[in-house]
Amino acid sequence: MTEQRTTERAMPAAVLWDMDGTLVDTEPYWIETEYEIAERYGGRWSEADALNLVGNELTSSAVYMRERMGIDVSPERIVEELLDGVVARVERDVPWRPGAVDQLEGLRAAGIPCGLVTSSYERFVAPIVARLPAETFRVVVTGDRVDQGKPHPEPYLTAAAALGLAPQECLAVEDSNAGTRSAEAAGCLVLVVENHVPVLPGVRRVFAETLDGLDLSAVWAQQ
Repeated sequence: MTEQRTTERAMPAAVLWDMDGTLVDTEPYWIETEYEIAERYGGRWSEADALNLVGNELTSSAVYMRERMGIDVSPERIVEELLDGVVARVERDVPWRPGAVDQLEGLRAAGIPCGLVTSSYERFVAPIVARLPAETFRVVVTGDRVDQGKPHPEPYLTAAAALGLAPQECLAVEDSNAGTRSAEAAGCLVLVVENHVPVLPGVRRVFAETLDGLDLSAVWAQQ
């Protein structure tokens, strides 16, 4: 019994994963598609504009794009065109982040459940999840399945509840400020692996340069 309790303390009860920029480096796909939309409708766009959207909920991103690009296109249409572009790209190639698949396999072997918590919509998530073994994620929370997306805590609260756990029992893995704020506000310890944007430090934030070879028990011990 003592050994079992020690094991439970050594690792989180579950790991909740962001997708874009964390498990897969799809941010360039989103940025390429954003530029395509700007060009299609005669709008303006910049790298700074694109980076401001990293990790954000899609509808609010579309509103931002409409305003910054100066185009007369509905946010709903922009979301659909964004998804069309990134889905086409990810169906050709899934750019996994270093160490991501190995970490998922290790957690699966250890019997630690994983959840996917992403601002992306289900039709973009599906072809990526399909590349992984069945049941890799016990729960998948997508941006079109919540009322309030990141940085609101609802996505992470939803995932933890679906697993029957308190957020404080879960480790979240993120790469963006919006996602980190979402997980932290829910009550998770957050492992931050920066990718395209810097993330501010915080009390319940542990930073690592890469997932490759990372000891998650050492991360969990830092809370």
